Amino acid sequence: MKWSWKLTRLAGIDVYIHATFFILIAWIGLRYWQVKGSMAAVVSGVGFILALFACVVLHELGHALTARRYGIRTRQITLLPIGGVAAMERMPDDPKQEIAVALAGPAVNLVIALGLWLWLTVSKALVPVDQLSLTGGSFLERLMVLNIVLAVFNLLPAFPMDGGRVLRAALAMRMDHAQATRKAAGIGQGLALWLGFMGLLYNPFLIFIALFVWIGAAAEAGMEQIKSALSDAAVGRAMLTDFQILSPDDPLSRAIELTLVGSQKEFPVLVDAVMVGVLGQSELLKGLQSQGKQARVGDWMEREIQSADISEPLEKVLERLQNCDCRLLSVTEGDKLVGIVNLDNIMELIKIQTALQERHGQTKPEA
Repeated sequence: MKWSWKLTRLAGIDVYIHATFFILIAWIGLRYWQVKGSMAAVVSGVGFILALFACVVLHELGHALTARRYGIRTRQITLLPIGGVAAMERMPDDPKQEIAVALAGPAVNLVIALGLWLWLTVSKALVPVDQLSLTGGSFLERLMVLNIVLAVFNLLPAFPMDGGRVLRAALAMRMDHAQATRKAAGIGQGLALWLGFMGLLYNPFLIFIALFVWIGAAAEAGMEQIKSALSDAAVGRAMLTDFQILSPDDPLSRAIELTLVGSQKEFPVLVDAVMVGVLGQSELLKGLQSQGKQARVGDWMEREIQSADISEPLEKVLERLQNCDCRLLSVTEGDKLVGIVNLDNIMELIKIQTALQERHGQTKPEA
């Protein structure tokens, strides 16, 4: 995620902090200064929010480590002002495993709350909850209460909260996964409308939550639609077989000619039928600005390339394109280059396949 910096590494997973998180820290500090009017209060308030987000990191680690048990890797955890995001490669296909992964996060918050309650009880430091506020009261007891709130909030039956995934998995035990996702997304958006209405009546902050839930539900439904469209399809379905190529010794003027006469934006660079690089628009423009039209393609091409076998599942290829820095993959059959594939090709196939599914009521792409 752009504008993020690596904070630490836990259990083999990189933890990043997004730039917007510092806006939250500044707002919390300002709020405490306005209420308490002292630097000690500001330090205490910022310390509390950092402790709360440490619990958020543990929540996301709960998801990540449970997913690891099922062979699913988590690329990173990113802290945002609205919470944490664990970038897992995918959710389990088995509904029971998805439930376990989804519930692991709230379970961590409940364990933290239980541990704090036991400590406060033993030390006889518990006070009535009505004596607490966001800026006042026992540090540990406020942390305990907010961990309970985090657990309950995340169990709401709406994407992108954990409760939405639990609902989808429960429905998937009785129906097709795509249909279960659509139903769960619909329920989530219904909840979003209700939250938005309550926000208009009582608390405007609920409107923000409603938007968050609505967008999350729509995004999950969209991802499931993509997954359904690509199901059982191999990369050969989406690859380009009619494309222009360049040689490392070609001048950039040749790339300009090919760009202007067609719609191709990335050009494979071949030596003796072997792909050795890719020249994209950004590399072309940099080369033109630096050395002009006669510069060699080989001096400006991107040399890190990846390939996919023609029979590789298209869903896996899409994941690779989304997670790597490459603009396209070479498609090979044996040792022979037979095509190229990029995100545009795959998105075009998704649009076509979705239209066919809507026309014929199919859930699988044609063979």
